[in-house]
Amino acid sequence: MEKILHSDLKKELKKRCDFMIPNMNPKQMEKMMKQMGINSKEISAKRVVIEREGEKIIIDDPQITEITMQGKTSFQMHGIVRVETAVNEDDVKMVMEQTTCTREQALEALKNSNGDIAQAIIELKKE
Repeated sequence: MEKILHSDLKKELKKRCDFMIPNMNPKQMEKMMKQMGINSKEISAKRVVIEREGEKIIIDDPQITEITMQGKTSFQMHGIVRVETAVNEDDVKMVMEQTTCTREQALEALKNSNGDIAQAIIELKKE
């Protein structure tokens, strides 16, 4: 019975490898990459944050592979992606002044209105 399971596993692995590069197993692939000067390794991380103008792209629970080729390093990553919009401090102050709300309430209203100051003020005045 153990041989059957092992055989099935080998067939499944072969199918998966054939999908990427036909007739090549993962060890052959790794050896070929090393011969071509391509090195890769897994990197452990809890979160990746990419800061852009006005927003942050956050990748939670990422799977990261560092790839070095011809002296250049690149990273391949995937995971649970979310975007956080940065809130301008002047916008927060304005909402607070116009509605006499707390900082936390102003931040929440601005987040809910996607940074639209007027909409945030209207929503807070409804409460």
